[in-house]
Amino acid sequence: MKKVVLAFSGGLDTTYCAAWLREQGWAVHTCAVQTGGFDADELALIESRARAAGVADHVTIDARRELFDDYLRYLIFANALRGDVYPLSVSAERVVQARKVAEHALRLGADAVAHGSTGAGNDQVRFDVAFRVLAPRLAILSPIRDQQLTREQETAYLARAGVSIPPKTTVYSLNRGLWGVTIGGGETHRSDGVLPESAYVLTPPPDRRPAEPEDIELAFDRGVPVALGGQACEPVALLERLNALAGRHGVGRGVHVGDTILGIKGRVAFEAPAAVTLIAAHRELEKLVLSRQQQHWKRTLGDLYGALLHEARYFDPLMRDLEAFLISSQRSVTGSVRVRLQAGQATVLGATSPHSLLSAGARYGETSALWTGAEAAAFCKLYGLQDALIARATGGEAG
Repeated sequence: MKKVVLAFSGGLDTTYCAAWLREQGWAVHTCAVQTGGFDADELALIESRARAAGVADHVTIDARRELFDDYLRYLIFANALRGDVYPLSVSAERVVQARKVAEHALRLGADAVAHGSTGAGNDQVRFDVAFRVLAPRLAILSPIRDQQLTREQETAYLARAGVSIPPKTTVYSLNRGLWGVTIGGGETHRSDGVLPESAYVLTPPPDRRPAEPEDIELAFDRGVPVALGGQACEPVALLERLNALAGRHGVGRGVHVGDTILGIKGRVAFEAPAAVTLIAAHRELEKLVLSRQQQHWKRTLGDLYGALLHEARYFDPLMRDLEAFLISSQRSVTGSVRVRLQAGQATVLGATSPHSLLSAGARYGETSALWTGAEAAAFCKLYGLQDALIARATGGEAG
C-alpha cells in the first residue's frame, strides 16, 4: 500500500480525509502538530478520532516553541494586525504544521502528503506552497478541495462509516493555537452575520465575565515577552497563561473581512486574547523607546512582513531580510507595560523602560529644560516659513 501523511486536526475535514483516503487504498499516517490550545485529553481525543477513521498510525508532534521562535516573535516585533484588527492567528501555524508533516513524511518514506483544506480559502495555498518547497517529490492530496464537498456531505459520509463528529465541529471550522482561535462557517459566510455566543471557544459571554477590571504587568526583553505579573516564564507558558487570563475578560474577540490570496473577500471570526494584549503592550513600549523614523518604517515593513506571511510567502528570501530588520529594531525594546483587562478590552495604562526617551530633561510640558521660550518661538517661525512664503507669493492662503 502507498503511504500518505495527512495533516490531522481531528476536525470534520481532516477526519473525512482520513476515512476517505483509507477507503481508496492508502495507508494513512495522521500527524497532529501541537501548536497550542490542546491539553492532553484533547490530544488523546484527536488520536482516538484518527483511529476511528482507520488510520495505519498516528503521531503528535509538539511544535509550540518552534512556532514562537521562528514565527510568532516576529509577529510581535512587527505588531502585525491584518486589517488593523486580526493578529494572523492561523497564518504562522500553517507553515510550521506543513513543515512538521513534510518532515514526518520524508522520515517514513511516504508517497504523498495530504491536507483537508477547501478550494476557497488561504490554507490550501499555504500547505501546497510549503509542501512543494519542503518535499517536492511527494504528491499532494486534497480530497475536500478535489471533491468540493459541503460540511453536510462530509458529516453524512462519516456517519455511514460509523465515525461521530460533535455538532459544533460540523457547523463551524475551528482552528486553535497559541496565537488564538479562528471560527469560520455559518454566520461568517454573510457580511452581516453575527456568531452566537455558543460558537466562541476562549472567551465567555459578557454576563459571565468578571465585573471588576484586572491589571497585569507584561515585561519584554528586546521585544520578546519574558514575564507576566512579575513572574518570569518562557514564551509558550506565558502565551498560554495570558490566553486564559485575558480570555476570561473577553479580550481578543473580533471579526475580520479581507482579501484572500485567490482574490475574493473572506470573513472570519477570531479570539486572540494573548495576541491582542501583547501587541497592544509591545506597541506602547516601542512608542517610548524608538525614534520617529524607526516607528514609521517599522510599521511599513512590519505590515509587509505580516502580509507576506498571511499570503503564503514565508519562503521568499525577502522574509529573512525583513526578520533581520525586525530583530535589529528591538535592541532597545526592553521594559514593562501595565495593561487593564476589562469588558473585552485590553487598555494600556503605562510603560517604563531603561531606554525611555521620556527621560529627565526631555519631559513633555511646561517644565521641559531643553530649550527656552525664545528658542521655541524661533523654531515655530522657521518651521512655518515656507507656508508663509507661499501665501505671500500667491496673494492669499497657501493651498
